[in-house]
Amino acid sequence: MVNSQAAGGGCPSRACAGCGGRISDRFLLFSMERYWHTRCLKCSCCQAQLGEIGTTCYSKAGMILCRNDYIRLFGHTGACNACGQSIPASEMVMKAQGNVYHLKCFSCATCRHRLVPGDRFHYINGTIFCEHDRPGGTPIGSHLQGNPVLPDQKVC
Repeated sequence: MVNSQAAGGGCPSRACAGCGGRISDRFLLFSMERYWHTRCLKCSCCQAQLGEIGTTCYSKAGMILCRNDYIRLFGHTGACNACGQSIPASEMVMKAQGNVYHLKCFSCATCRHRLVPGDRFHYINGTIFCEHDRPGGTPIGSHLQGNPVLPDQKVC
């Protein structure tokens, strides 16, 4: 949450969490238990000044993010696509076709082998398969039950 506050004459001098400089501006922002110059609280991805675009910001994986970039990187719901449980803000995630997963949940639906960066996998009808367990040996580019079979993908 971003709160805009007037610095006021009676307030003690505060250091900006972004640049470390003294905040002597008329207004300052308070977010994530720290004070910021209005120009210093920016989205790590798009560099939008967060005090100007709303009252919400997100922090995950060492980044400060606007709502759009948070959703782009970590999904719409903040819930794991495999187990449905919430993913804490401090936890790293795996992502496939716009869905997010706990690291432990990003595994082959057949053999349960957990996939890690560098592993090849198939994403079929919303289900993840390791490169050895694609159902039916269906050729890439054909259709399975009316839904497209996506080409092999690689965990990055």
